[in-house]
Amino acid sequence: MKDVCLWLANHAAAVSPVRPSSSGDSAERAHCHLTISPSTLVVRFEDPATANCSVTEKAFSPIGWEGNLATPTATMDHFLVWSVDSMTEWNITAMCYALSDHGPCHNNLPVIVYKPPDRVAISFVNHTGPMFEGRHYTLRCEVQDVAPIENLIVTFYRGRTALGQLQSNNTEKTPVTEIFTMDIMPSKEDDGVQYWCEAKLELGPEGPEHPPVVMSQKLNATVLFGPHLTSPTKLQVREGESFTGEVRGNPQPSVTWFRDGQVVAVPTHSSREHAGKYTVWTKGLGEKNFTVEVEVIGGSGTANSCNRYFLLAILFIQMINWL
Repeated sequence: MKDVCLWLANHAAAVSPVRPSSSGDSAERAHCHLTISPSTLVVRFEDPATANCSVTEKAFSPIGWEGNLATPTATMDHFLVWSVDSMTEWNITAMCYALSDHGPCHNNLPVIVYKPPDRVAISFVNHTGPMFEGRHYTLRCEVQDVAPIENLIVTFYRGRTALGQLQSNNTEKTPVTEIFTMDIMPSKEDDGVQYWCEAKLELGPEGPEHPPVVMSQKLNATVLFGPHLTSPTKLQVREGESFTGEVRGNPQPSVTWFRDGQVVAVPTHSSREHAGKYTVWTKGLGEKNFTVEVEVIGGSGTANSCNRYFLLAILFIQMINWL
């Protein structure tokens, strides 16, 4: 029996991995009634792991495992468990083999050994401090000591909005540190938002139910931008009301109102003589002028409300008299 097991082991070690695209291998697999569970072994580095190999027909002699870690002894039973107390290797080969009436056969067990990142950090490339609206900047996400890097997905965020996802072409199985970058062009709406990145290991259906995720710190963005008018360029106000044009910028701009070339104060109680066109001159991150047209409507809202209440009171008194 020992000679048979030794022959099987030597034969299995010499056989190349199964490739479904090969017609010869496909024919061999059709007669190889070996089942491995799980079909892919996903295990965190230094965690224990097990896999079971079983035969589905009786016409098999010993089955065994071949690999570079904790190989069990071949058995005449119809199943054999490969067990590892602590996964301490990154490049694992594991293969179940057996001898049937059709000759020797084997199935390979894909093994993914993973390790979440130690740290994920976000920063700007060659830039510190405030940004300017409309200029190009590069975000940098550094993912430290993660494996396998080819299963990693890095997502950049602006607040809760995902800006894009990146993956690595590196096929290294051992932990590596890699840097991912994304170009951005901030606008005034980005002033005060937070940028951050997230590293997630996508390990497939045999992996953890909740894939390992590590997030970076959050960068508070300050965006400098020139003055712009946030209120309408055509204002409609009632007599007695005030009006103003809202101007925003970072830094906050100074605002001066002109009418007919003269500096004027914005009235707190409008009258018909205040109707017309005004020039709003602003100075902040640059200088800019805006034209605002003001229309003043006769009659105050307060007087109209009083008149309505007076008429309602008269009507109410008349109704009481009728009753």
